[in-house]
Amino acid sequence: MAVKGLGQSDRKYDGSNVKVGIIHARWNKKVIDALVDGAIKKMLSLGVKEENIVVETVPGSFELPYATKRFTKMVNLDVVIPIGVLIKGSTMHFEYISDSTTHALMRLQEDINIPVIFGLLTCLTEEQALARAGLDEAKSMHNHGEDWGAAAIEMAVKFGAKFQS
Repeated sequence: MAVKGLGQSDRKYDGSNVKVGIIHARWNKKVIDALVDGAIKKMLSLGVKEENIVVETVPGSFELPYATKRFTKMVNLDVVIPIGVLIKGSTMHFEYISDSTTHALMRLQEDINIPVIFGLLTCLTEEQALARAGLDEAKSMHNHGEDWGAAAIEMAVKFGAKFQS
């Protein structure tokens, strides 16, 4: 039995009234596309209406914090999932982008007052990225986008201002 991973939800959340934004980088497109598709598939299974899922793109992961903030000002959302994939290369670029983007996304939810789901993969190899998107031949892992989609609906329904009585 695996210890790592998202545990079972405390209940089934109804996403029928949730409006979700997905903003994703275009670097590492094959992996990004699988993660976005996984998030959308999961949210649709939780009742989110297709017309309530708004998708936007940015060039890279470093642009995610700024673009996410602007995106949430342009579109009235209950939750947003910034999605990016960083794969370590031979320079320090990976460390700088991973650290700065992670911290900026964490701080962002305090500024925009809606949940920001952490959809940034920081992988040491291409193989790790493929596995975490459910694309490796051995199917050693599942698509993390599905976890992010489930987390988005849970956070919006459980803590979103629109859903509080």
